[in-house]
Amino acid sequence: MTLDADITAFLFDVAFWVAVIVMTSGLLQTLVYLAQLLVATYALMRRPPVARSSLLWHRFADVAPPIAIIVPAYNEQLNVTETVHSLLSMEYPSYEVIIVNDGSRDRTLEVLIEAFQLRQVSRSYEESLEHQPIRGIYGNPTNDRLTVIDKENGGKADAQNAGINVSRAPLFCVIDGDSILENDALLRASQPFIEDPERTIAVGGTIRIANNSTFERGSVTEVRLPTRLLPLFQVIEYLRAFLMARLAWSRINALMLISGAFGVFRRGDVIAVGGFTQGSMGEDLDLVLKLHRHMRQIRKDYRIEFIPEPVCWTEAPETLAVLGRQRSRWQRGALECFFRYRGMFMNPRYGRIGLLGMVHVFIVDVVGPVAEVLGYILIPLFWYLGILNLDFLLAYTALVFVYGIFVSVGSLVLEEMELRRFPNARDLAILLLAAIVENFGYRQLNNFWRIRGCWQFLRQDNSWGEMPRTGFNSSSN
Repeated sequence: MTLDADITAFLFDVAFWVAVIVMTSGLLQTLVYLAQLLVATYALMRRPPVARSSLLWHRFADVAPPIAIIVPAYNEQLNVTETVHSLLSMEYPSYEVIIVNDGSRDRTLEVLIEAFQLRQVSRSYEESLEHQPIRGIYGNPTNDRLTVIDKENGGKADAQNAGINVSRAPLFCVIDGDSILENDALLRASQPFIEDPERTIAVGGTIRIANNSTFERGSVTEVRLPTRLLPLFQVIEYLRAFLMARLAWSRINALMLISGAFGVFRRGDVIAVGGFTQGSMGEDLDLVLKLHRHMRQIRKDYRIEFIPEPVCWTEAPETLAVLGRQRSRWQRGALECFFRYRGMFMNPRYGRIGLLGMVHVFIVDVVGPVAEVLGYILIPLFWYLGILNLDFLLAYTALVFVYGIFVSVGSLVLEEMELRRFPNARDLAILLLAAIVENFGYRQLNNFWRIRGCWQFLRQDNSWGEMPRTGFNSSSN
């Protein structure tokens, strides 16, 4: 055999095994997402009719446990007032709002003091969790529902831990400073804690994109689709993430993530696992994994649930630079958490969390981005060089695009089955078109951002990056 023949044979072997890895990874992801879609559809079909807010109040107002709403805020001067107005108008019998100003460099603290006539107050609290020093606590003598903590900068997890320490309620809800809860969100999210108080330790709700919708004093007055392409694509992404993936995992009691933008937790259990992990890029995933590990280790029956009806509106990035930083950070967080809790991976001691949940994280977040980007680059290259035939190239292309369109459209169908936040036929047509178009370029770009996140993880780059806000639209303007 000549040297050229040896090289050719080697290239064919390399191409074959790269193709096997890429196609196997793609097939596994396809099967996972298809299973999620089927389970989520089944779960929605089996759910009882969604009760009206007034009926929920009648049922649960007398038994709903007190909740502390904790909002870490860093440079949130544009949105924080709307967020607080939203929280102070919640339909819930007993709650307090705790804003944690995490050493903001803008006027976040001053805006809060001016808007709500705050002054420094004295309040005792337990140092159950570690965090950066608190510089002052502010309140309004005529409104004991609002407390503002001013502390030195320590990051989102650090701010959340400070809020947990200062809180006094048995449950706490964490939301982002650029988010707005619908009025009945807390009442709906508390329902599992009321109906199954012994087992329920955490509940997540749905996150929706607020860009271009109109708000007045913290309440949504008109739901509109974003007019810019990037936020519109993110609407589809969030439908997939919440109404498909998380509903499916919740159904089999293997929910791995409650979004840091909106989640309700039992305070005692979170303190038992040490609170949010300091400096974590994926503090929300990290906390849920810690809770799973802890409850499995002490062999206590528990539930971590996702409920579609409680809705939190949040502002989505509108530029490629900001969105890219966000997605790279999310990827770093996923890798960080997987390797931190790798002892749970395929470990029968952790039941379906180790055998299903951690395997899903491995396939989708560890192997998935690398395999997909390799496929984008190498499969067409091998075809061009004559190493792979046209049938293989077409099969791979069909897997990437046809499957992506199917899952996106399926998520949109679930939205119509459950939440119906976009009743307008024109909006549904636009979303359908976006569900198709996002698979041609946007999805691939996301995977390149995730590869950048993998590289940053390997370099131990823990920078957060600036996330500028444009602010919520106000109908009063």
